[in-house]
Amino acid sequence: MKVVLLEGDGIGPEVTSAACRVVAAAGVAVDWIRADAGLNAAETHGDPLPEVTLDLIRQHRVALKGPCTTPVGKGYRSINVRLRKGLDLYASVRPVKTIPGVKVPYEKVDLIVVRENTEGLYAGLEHQVIPGVIESLRVITKPACERIVRYAFDYARTAGRKRVTFCHKADVMRLSDGLFLECARAVAEEYPFIAFDEKPIDNLCLELALDPSPFDVLVMENLFGDVISDLCAGLVGGLGVVPGANLGSRYAVFEAVHGSAPDIAGQGIANPTAVIRSAAMMLDYVGERAAAARIELAVARTLQAGHGLTKDLGGTGNTQTITDEIIKHLGA
Repeated sequence: MKVVLLEGDGIGPEVTSAACRVVAAAGVAVDWIRADAGLNAAETHGDPLPEVTLDLIRQHRVALKGPCTTPVGKGYRSINVRLRKGLDLYASVRPVKTIPGVKVPYEKVDLIVVRENTEGLYAGLEHQVIPGVIESLRVITKPACERIVRYAFDYARTAGRKRVTFCHKADVMRLSDGLFLECARAVAEEYPFIAFDEKPIDNLCLELALDPSPFDVLVMENLFGDVISDLCAGLVGGLGVVPGANLGSRYAVFEAVHGSAPDIAGQGIANPTAVIRSAAMMLDYVGERAAAARIELAVARTLQAGHGLTKDLGGTGNTQTITDEIIKHLGA
C-alpha cells in the first residue's frame, strides 16, 4: 500500500517517524511516498504547498500529514486551506474521547466533531476595500451545506451513533446560517432513526464546558468547527492526543492538528500520540481495521500505564520512549 507522507516542519519529522514505526509494528506494510510541504518546500520549490505534492496525493489518494508552517508575511495562503480546497476535502472529522490515564475533569466524553472544510469565513476570501478597511466574505452554498450534514448523518449511522447536533448562529446571520439550518433540517428528515437537534454556537460552548457527555456527533460550518474542535480536544487532554482527518469523495489526508512547535524541534521530546492516532484513523479508512484497533488499544494501555510518557503527559520520557511503549503494548 502506498501512502503519501508529508513530514512537515518543526517536530513534524520526529512525530511522523514515530507514527511510521508504529504502523510497521502493527504489521501493515506501507510504502511511504515522501512529499514536501511547509517551510522547506517554500525554500526548495518557492511554494509551501507545491503542485507536485498535490499531484502525488491525487495519484495515491491517501496521505498522512505532520504539522506544517505557512510562512508569514510572504503572501502565501494557509497550507491547510489550500489542501482542503485543492483536493475538495470537504469534511474535517475529529474524534474526541476520554482516554484512560489522561487526567481531565470529564470522564465520559465520546463525541465526533464534523466540520465543513471548504466554505465560510475560514476559506480566507478577503480583500481591501480602501486602506484601513478589509472585507471578509462568508460564502455558504446549499450543496456544501447538504453534503456536510449528510456526511454527519451517514457517519452516525455507520458508527452506531444516535444523535446529530447542528451548530449555528442563525439568529444573527439569518441568511447564511439560515440557509445552513434549513438544509440541516431537510437532511435530518431523511434519517428518522437518528435524533437531531440544533444549538446556537454560544449555547453549545456553554453546554460543552458544563457537561460534554450528552453530545454524540456535532456538525457545523468551517470557522465554528475550527473553534469547537479545539475546545473539544481540550476536554480530553489537548491537541497532543487527538487525531484528525480531512476527507473528500476521492482523497483523504490524516493529520495531527497541533502546531509544529519549532521551539522543541530536534530535541526528541515531542509527543507523537496525535499523529500515531491519526495514522490509526488512516488504517481504518483503508480497511486495515484490525491494525487500527490494535494501535488505539496500545495507545490507551500506554497512557494508562504511565511509563515513558512525554512531559506534556506528565512523564519524564521522550518521543522514542513513548513510541517504544506503544509498540510494546501492540504485542500485549
